[in-house]
Amino acid sequence: MQLQSFGYFGVRSAKLDDWADYGPRFLGLQLAERTSTTLKFRMDDRKQRILVSSTDAEVTAFGFEVEDADALEALAGRLEKSQVRVRRITGADAELRGVAGAIRFADPVGNPIEAFYGPEMETEAFQPGRSISGFRTGALGMGHAVLHVTDVEALVPFYRDVLGFHVSDYMLKPYAAYFFHLNPRQHSLALLQTGRSGIHHIMMEVGMLDDVGQALDLVTIENRLAVTLGRHTNDLMTSFYARTPDDFLIEYGWGGRVIEPETWTPAEMTYGGSLWGHDPVSASPEIRAARQTAKARVAKDGLRQPVQVSDGNYHLGSSTHCAWWDSVKQG
Repeated sequence: MQLQSFGYFGVRSAKLDDWADYGPRFLGLQLAERTSTTLKFRMDDRKQRILVSSTDAEVTAFGFEVEDADALEALAGRLEKSQVRVRRITGADAELRGVAGAIRFADPVGNPIEAFYGPEMETEAFQPGRSISGFRTGALGMGHAVLHVTDVEALVPFYRDVLGFHVSDYMLKPYAAYFFHLNPRQHSLALLQTGRSGIHHIMMEVGMLDDVGQALDLVTIENRLAVTLGRHTNDLMTSFYARTPDDFLIEYGWGGRVIEPETWTPAEMTYGGSLWGHDPVSASPEIRAARQTAKARVAKDGLRQPVQVSDGNYHLGSSTHCAWWDSVKQG
């Protein structure tokens, strides 16, 4: 049994018109299908990655992919052995999700999760809703998912030992958080101890930095910006966060880190969550003060990381002498 990636996301919402505009215009998603009760969005060569329904209460879930039907049944058996109630998703419900088969269950505090195999593929090329370079998906999955939790330590055993997520790193200050990977993406899931429950955000990664900057302009103009542009300490993503039509966020980023899962060693993040930026637009004075203290320490110590690039999204600049960069290249 092995979860492979974060494959899809579903959400129940009464705001279909808002989502139908938000997905393509801000995020660059392709609105692949619309009915009176359902929206389906594409990000790549899959039939869909995001499902929004105004009527189906059970559509809200994070969907994680497994290799095949046998792997799905092995996971179902492992969950049932751990006293987790599992429902098989077949027929019309599986078709709604664009998969051959799936199971649905919940974590110990009730967060809905689905696992699936056999995603339906499209032969027609992805057509973004606005001009973007495309999304970084494939074997890395559609991005990552992050949950609000009230007690992160209580949930770690379920995700690590029952579902088979691998700990990437963890943070104890200014708040507790755990980050988990399934593949070379630095994390596909995270749990943040915020005193709340539910979805915190979904991350999607684009191919070019300018895609992020242009989206930032659009959400700022429309007053949807929730967290300013910044760069994370663990996955090294340059990103901002925008409010969705419902009560959670989208992280929109570029330059995410990839790791070697077989040799990766988890460690505590002692510098907080961001190298710079990522200031919440609306937050309590206590949260602002904690974040400012953490980032002041980062700046004082001069913590830096090389930019993570992939083929096609960079050109080398003119040769310049930089003692720091020379030292990085030399190990």
